[in-house]
Formats: sequence, structure tokens, C-alpha cells
Amino acid sequence: MTQQPFSTSALRGAVDLSSLGRSAAAAPGRSAGGPGAGTGAAGGGVVVQGTDAGFQDVVTASGRVPAVVVLWSARLPESQDFVDVLAGVVTGYEGRLQLVSVDVDANPGLLRAFQVQSVPATYGLVQGQPVPLFAGALAPQEVAPWLDELLRLAVQQGVTGRVAVTEAPPEGEEAQEPPLPPHLQAAYDAIEADDLDGAEAAYRQALKENPGDEEAKIGLANVGLLQRTRDADPQAARAAAADAPTDVEAQLLVADLDVLGGHVEDAFGRLVDLVRVTAGDERNRVREHLVELFAIVGAKDPRVEKARRALTNALF
Repeated sequence: MTQQPFSTSALRGAVDLSSLGRSAAAAPGRSAGGPGAGTGAAGGGVVVQGTDAGFQDVVTASGRVPAVVVLWSARLPESQDFVDVLAGVVTGYEGRLQLVSVDVDANPGLLRAFQVQSVPATYGLVQGQPVPLFAGALAPQEVAPWLDELLRLAVQQGVTGRVAVTEAPPEGEEAQEPPLPPHLQAAYDAIEADDLDGAEAAYRQALKENPGDEEAKIGLANVGLLQRTRDADPQAARAAAADAPTDVEAQLLVADLDVLGGHVEDAFGRLVDLVRVTAGDERNRVREHLVELFAIVGAKDPRVEKARRALTNALF
């Protein structure tokens, strides 16, 4: 059964992560994805262990890559099994999310901080701020919409980084996350400082040096979305689009607002319909804009796959 979200008002003030320490050490116990999962966000990859001692590292890392925090207990096998289910779903996001697995039996500080009443319990973490997701064990297809919403929130906050998707290291060894290329690091730093123009310049420089840099391409697309919508009045934009259904500029802005607000299918449908009624340069502009939104949402997202088919039908 689909769970209802936790109350944000109930969470506010209840989750205090500031008292937890900063250390790369992990407590013993099974981690998500088997014993090869990383320990600590800095050395982790897609799936890492969260500990009382090292959780401030996770908090810091969530300023670059949004985290999914799942709290479970080794005393409840069903909660332990759900961590593996969640790990499989998160891995499908190609590094856009990092899963942080917390065994509450080994980490009572996190149990107290999150005030968890039952496990498994799943939270998001964006720029150090906890976001309530759901309680209980859900099926994979029920988990994905929650993660999509978390990514939408992360994009709004300018958190658009990725972690390396690599094989787990041998047992007993920690994975080492390679340092970012200088221009990508500059872009992340600029986003954290709310300097979107600086982030754009850094991503463009990265692409100038390496035109095939997919992370820079996606980052540039995300920054572009934020730039186009930061001064927009959503109500006025929607009214303008309704009054002029073939006005390309008006329709593109509303599509951007829809993606930013999580209404992905509405955005895609709007632009596919616009492709059908435009021609020449205008039609090509709409097509290119739609392809850019595909990159932001993610190539493996089923909504993207469906919209690609619709776009092909509209073009041919």
C-alpha cells in the first residue's frame, strides 16, 4: 500500500543532526548492497553506510548530491531486505542520488536524531536539510515517484551533482572517490554559492576542454533551467501561455516551470504538441529544448522514453 508522506511541520525542529560527529569511520554491521558498500559519503559511490560518528560527512556531501537515508534494523530482516530493494532503485538513477544505509541498532544517535518510531524509514537529505519521504517497505515501482520528487527539490536548490557509479571495492577496502576536474568543482562551488552565472561559465569551460563530458552537459542543462525560471511569475506565465498556444517563448517557459515543479509529463506533452504545430526554426528550437529537458529528467526515466516516442511520431 502506498504510504502518505510524513508531516513536514512535525519534522521541523525534530531532526537535529548538528550533534553528530564527523568521521569516516563506520560502525560494524551489514550495509546496503552487501559487504562491499562504501563507508562514509566521501568514499562511497552510490551506496554508503551512515554512522553516528561520520554522519556530518553525509550532511556535507548532500550539498553536492542529494541523499536518500534509509534507517533499518538487523533485528528486523524485512527492513534489512528493503535496503537492498532501495539500493537497486537508487542505482538506476545513474549517480544522481546517493543511498545512505543506517543500521539503527549500531547507531542510536541517528535513531534519536530522526525520532524514528518504526523501521524501515526513509528520508531525503538536500543541502543538509532532512526531507520526509515514506515509512515502511515499498515495492520498487512505488519508490520511484518519491525519488523523482526528491530530485525535483534538489534541482530547485541547485544540487545537481553525481557520484561515481563503480563496482564495489573488495571487502575491507574503502572506495576512493576521484577528485573532480577543476571546472566541475568550480561549477559545484558556484551553485552552492547561488552563483548560477558562475556555474554556467564553469560548465561551458569544462565542455570547451572536453565536449564529450556528459556530467558537464547535464549540469549546464540544470543551471539553464534554474536561470530561465528564477525570475518567472508562474501565474502570469501560465496565463500568457493559455492566451497564446503557439507562442514558442511562452510555452517553453511553462514547460520549464512544469519540470521544476515535478509535472514532467505535462511539460513533455506541451512541447510535443508544440512541435506538431510549428515549423522550421521554431520547430527545431522546441525540439532542442525538449531534448534538453530529457537530459535533466534522466535518460532512463520511463517518462522520457515515452516522450521520445511521442516526439518521433510528431516529427515524422
